[in-house]
Amino acid sequence: MQSPMKRVAVVVQDGVEPFGLGSMCEVWAEPHHPEDDNPVFDFVVATPRPGRVRGPSGFDLHVEHGLDAVADADLVCVSPKRDHLDPSPEVAELVAAAHARGALVFAHCTAAFVLGEAGLLDGRRCTTHWRHVEALAQRFPRAHVDPDVLYVQDGTIVTGAGSAAGLDAALHLMRQQFGARLAAATARRMVVPPHRDGGQAQFIARAVPDCEAETLGPLLTWIVEHLADDLGVEALARRCHMSPRTFARRFRAETGSTPHAWVTRQRVQAAEELLERTDHSIDWIADEVGFGNAATLRHHFGRTRGVSPQQYRRAFAGAGSVRTA
Repeated sequence: MQSPMKRVAVVVQDGVEPFGLGSMCEVWAEPHHPEDDNPVFDFVVATPRPGRVRGPSGFDLHVEHGLDAVADADLVCVSPKRDHLDPSPEVAELVAAAHARGALVFAHCTAAFVLGEAGLLDGRRCTTHWRHVEALAQRFPRAHVDPDVLYVQDGTIVTGAGSAAGLDAALHLMRQQFGARLAAATARRMVVPPHRDGGQAQFIARAVPDCEAETLGPLLTWIVEHLADDLGVEALARRCHMSPRTFARRFRAETGSTPHAWVTRQRVQAAEELLERTDHSIDWIADEVGFGNAATLRHHFGRTRGVSPQQYRRAFAGAGSVRTA
């Protein structure tokens, strides 16, 4: 089943943050690359008053399209801007109308304030850059602002934290709409991690270890290559020559996640790719990625992806997949 998402629009305003706009262009405005077989979207950048859009970083933009160009977009992205406490009523009205007609609406960093003005955050989970979570919660008290995540999807509304988290949220949407293989290919082209779970903390207590030799980076690589092994805390702690308690504390400090949650995400991600690219049985895939049996795979897959492995396979096992009898 192919995603119906064809047309993507990004809305910019005076003060537009160049990284926020650029990240949306990187994901949604690329031409076709035969080696990736990536989807190509009808992509447009629009603004309330076409022409010069002033930027905060020493250069401006020239945008040809007005907001009428967004009327039939399947995905409406609102790019963050510097003076976020003064959102445009026109843009707020636009995103409210887009949501009402069933479009996906995506805002990251300070663009979440536009969604708040449109009433789209009322009763919903959402997030924004850690510097602005308190202001967002105070300004829109009916919103459920989560300060500790990279991105949140609540229905057809997606909000992301600052800067690079916009890429994470966009890759989440790419994965949801087109499957793990195309999302991974998009990430590989941009040279970024293929998947960071939305529940990962914005803040990691110690992103850079005190000593390079103490980093868990090599262990994480080893885990991904040995998903069928025993990856319990005690086994991993022994591999790192630590006590289980010290290892668990170090793991959370460096990754922002518990060992169990991190390993489970890697196993689900590996299962996704096998479901897309092979026709092996669910039991075989469960054993291959370390879940042991189909029931455990179904449990974790359903919790993290919201569908069963069989439903995921029907949606994303395309004709170009590598099939294995």
